[in-house]
Amino acid sequence: MPKLTIDGVEIEVDPGVTILQAAEQAGSEIPRFCYHDRLSIAGNCRMCLVEVEKSPKPVASCAMPVGEGMVVHTKSEKAVKARNGVMEFLLINHPLDCPICDQGGECDLQDQALAFGQDRGRYGEQKRAVKDKYMGPIVSTIMTRCIHCTRCVRFVEEIGGVAEIGATGRGEDTEITTYLEESLTSELSGNVVDLCPVGALTNKPYAFTARSWELRKTETVDVMDAVGSNVRVDSRGREVMRVLPRLNESVNEEWLADKSRNACDGLKYQRLDQPYVRRDGKLEPADWDDAFGAIAQAVDGMSGDKIAALVGDMVDCESTLALKNLMTALGSENTDCRQDGAALDPTVRTSYLFNTTIAGIEEADAILLIGTNPRKEAPILNARIRKRFVAGGVKIGVIGDADDLTYSYDHISDTADALAKIVDGSHPFAQVLKDAERPMLVLGMGALTRTDGVAILAAGHAVAESTGMIVGDWNGFNVLHTAAARVGALDVGFVPGEGGKDTRAILDGAASGDIKVVYLLGADEIDTAKLKDAFVIYQGHHGDAGAHVADVILPGAAYTEKNATYVNTEGRAQLGRRAIFPPGDAREDWSIVRALSERLGKTLPYDSLEQVREKLREASPDFTHIDDVVSADWESFGSAGSIDATGFTYPVQNYYQTDPISRASKTMAQCTQEFVLGKTEKATGTHG
Repeated sequence: MPKLTIDGVEIEVDPGVTILQAAEQAGSEIPRFCYHDRLSIAGNCRMCLVEVEKSPKPVASCAMPVGEGMVVHTKSEKAVKARNGVMEFLLINHPLDCPICDQGGECDLQDQALAFGQDRGRYGEQKRAVKDKYMGPIVSTIMTRCIHCTRCVRFVEEIGGVAEIGATGRGEDTEITTYLEESLTSELSGNVVDLCPVGALTNKPYAFTARSWELRKTETVDVMDAVGSNVRVDSRGREVMRVLPRLNESVNEEWLADKSRNACDGLKYQRLDQPYVRRDGKLEPADWDDAFGAIAQAVDGMSGDKIAALVGDMVDCESTLALKNLMTALGSENTDCRQDGAALDPTVRTSYLFNTTIAGIEEADAILLIGTNPRKEAPILNARIRKRFVAGGVKIGVIGDADDLTYSYDHISDTADALAKIVDGSHPFAQVLKDAERPMLVLGMGALTRTDGVAILAAGHAVAESTGMIVGDWNGFNVLHTAAARVGALDVGFVPGEGGKDTRAILDGAASGDIKVVYLLGADEIDTAKLKDAFVIYQGHHGDAGAHVADVILPGAAYTEKNATYVNTEGRAQLGRRAIFPPGDAREDWSIVRALSERLGKTLPYDSLEQVREKLREASPDFTHIDDVVSADWESFGSAGSIDATGFTYPVQNYYQTDPISRASKTMAQCTQEFVLGKTEKATGTHG
């Protein structure tokens, strides 16, 4: 390992490390614009120039590997003068936009101009002007500010896997643009805003609304998918202004999917801010006492087998537990959290987890995707698969539709029966899995929601055992969920009890009259037409599908408005924190259920959030390990059977509108028009 001296400090580093990386280890900070530790090295900006003894000129530290005995000066007069010169060149054409630039206060160029800029410029020529480019509903461009660091170009190509940004022209005529001036189609496109060191690429929905120092910053977790991305919610007053990613190497690294980032404007629209009761066929505003009274009247004297409850995809664990306890007190075993009817085995935890973990994907050398499109269902997780693909030495197979997943793969079959050939070893990809040291498979909801989902689950178990996916601490069997609430609800046990009905049976029972009262806790992704003859209680935060059929509406809090626990697809319990307060009379969901239980004469045994969490830990010890993944024991699950030779129906057809919040979002509506409906029009030739 080479030894070198940086600013008088002798250090030993790994071979191939650059001077810039070595300087960080030595505690010396070197300014940079184009360098990013997750992107390839470009060496464009030259801001990281340092003095290396015996070198005739300053060296770009981001692109120069260290050498044995190298002596580096990062703060010498020569190095500082070189950076001053680079900064002067950068500012020749940069516009004086700081007072109106959305990057103001968070701008790398501002910060470094303070350290290396001059109080006046020596160039009197006119500044260069560049025409702004159209990059879609999420990214706003002011390209005159661009300093050609190419971070955006490298991100969309290397991380996003969609090479849609590039540089044209040379010298002063160089411009960063999308090819044919089309929109960015990557589900991760908003990350170029975070990467841009100046104000050339900014957040279009957030434009001209707030300054960074006006915002209250709250660290929480995202619930738009089951990845559980760590985010920071920036709010002003009672409004969420924007959502940004937080660093978590085990989950989302420092990236964030576009829906998680930009659907937050949906929190302002179609909100439920007071209780409603249906009278004479029309929903009318009411107070809490009237709403609880209507519910009490409906369930008075009713046997538990006539009552049912369904939990939605964005519900926190505390509220799920409270509703389960209330249903148990009412004598009902008709509870389910699987709105889509997925054939998951709630008795075996390893059967419904992403056991490899998201970070563990980087260790896999063979991956089999079954009935899942991770690019739409979990873009952050898909980026991790692409990262593994780019590193090389991995083979990927797909059973399902041959969609663009941003990486190459072997398309095994469109139909699910090909999985049986993997099980019996007759398909060549079975040997690929057997030869791999760390193989893994991913079962998606498109596979598990089929009528033969139980057989597919069992086949996944058989593949895992026959191909050596369960070895030591490596568990290659994975389920990719699409609902942020699903794993937590399964851990709590919000599934049918003995003799209880599941989602399909509850809906059929409501249609036939066997079920008289249905409690929907944020459940909107169901066939609500079957509930027209039942008494429906809807508790949620948006006037979505469930609210339209409700007889009583109880206004709850969205994920940014409550302290709550969520469990991601890995089984990692994480804490969400309140950024703003719910609107109007809306309340935290667990407290609504607790208050209702008292009115019904079935008072639940807790009065505070901490007491509810104590009951959570009693229900499942996994809730004691916040932010950690607790591995589950490998057991048998599923029920072997024949698998139909039919294709998959994927749960996410329109990535941008999958839940009440994103369906209420204007930004997501624009993305739907641009990327989903626009594609359809182009494909059919119907656009005018």
